[in-house]
Amino acid sequence: MAQNKNYRIAVLPGDGTGPEVIREALKALNAVAEKEAFKVEEVHYDLGGERYLRTGEILPESVLEELRTFDAILLGAIGHPDVKPGILEKGLLLELRFQLDQYINLRPVILYPGVDTPLKDKGPEDINFVVVRENTEGLYAGSGGILRKGTLHEVAVQESINTRMGVERCLRFAFDYCRRRNQRKKLTLCGKTNVLTYAFDLWQRVFNLIAEEYTDITTDYAHVDATCMWMVKNPEWFDVIVTDNMFGDIITDLGAMIQGGMGIAAGGNINPEGVSMFEPIGGSAPKYTGKNIINPMAAIGAAQMMLEHLGEGSAAGRMEAAIRKVVVEDLKSLSAGHMGYSTSEVGDLVADYISKSA
Repeated sequence: MAQNKNYRIAVLPGDGTGPEVIREALKALNAVAEKEAFKVEEVHYDLGGERYLRTGEILPESVLEELRTFDAILLGAIGHPDVKPGILEKGLLLELRFQLDQYINLRPVILYPGVDTPLKDKGPEDINFVVVRENTEGLYAGSGGILRKGTLHEVAVQESINTRMGVERCLRFAFDYCRRRNQRKKLTLCGKTNVLTYAFDLWQRVFNLIAEEYTDITTDYAHVDATCMWMVKNPEWFDVIVTDNMFGDIITDLGAMIQGGMGIAAGGNINPEGVSMFEPIGGSAPKYTGKNIINPMAAIGAAQMMLEHLGEGSAAGRMEAAIRKVVVEDLKSLSAGHMGYSTSEVGDLVADYISKSA
């Protein structure tokens, strides 16, 4: 248990329903902090669509420098219906990942008891794996350009950047994480070596080299299309999957669906040597804004991941137990408007279970 610790958390509620789910995540976070005898200092920032529309600012340099000083960042959602798609995502979300060197995107895919999955005959014992996604390179690095734009001879080039440093540090994180997770101790490299012969030749060679240092880890390889098929047909085959930026983006959304939907899916943008950022995977869901019906469980799960990252294992376990209890015993559904409770009531349930836990 932490003794007299004080964590400074930057809170970015963001757009749409982001502020609603972050409110409930902070409710649960403060309940567990009181229970575990540590303190949380919240500093809120209004980054997002409203600020951009009002001021034209997306991520001021001064704010970026302040964010570097925090113990962690808790993000609600980015995306505003009045802002052209891509502006906020690239200018804020990707920029934070790149500037803060959050080179790992960590996505647990866990089916909780009582949660429906679209996979026939699969249950919690079958769907329990983690995706480690490289988060600062690949196709999302923004390398490329457009020539003769708007003409019949237009050329668009988008290059995938894969450095030995970037690939190796992601793979080493995945091997270490697989060892710490200590479940099946199996690490699967997901790629496309038969077509993307340059990029994934690098990934495969470095993967094989590092594997020699981790003799306790079983390794295998699957093409990304096969990975998608097996995630649907045999998700129990997976323990930890490691992959590049774009493939990771795709398979983690598939993972969210098989674990019950975006309402339960949380993720972390990790810099093991710096400040990391945690968020619900679902978007800002503007059509639900202000209705108090959105599911806050993914945001609460993001706060739970943040506690784990900060070394507060007991607090993280207590919060996860409360999440499981509410999902199993209280919620009728994970879908917005069908939970049987309002957004704030779900947060109250989680906080109450935390406060009453032994």
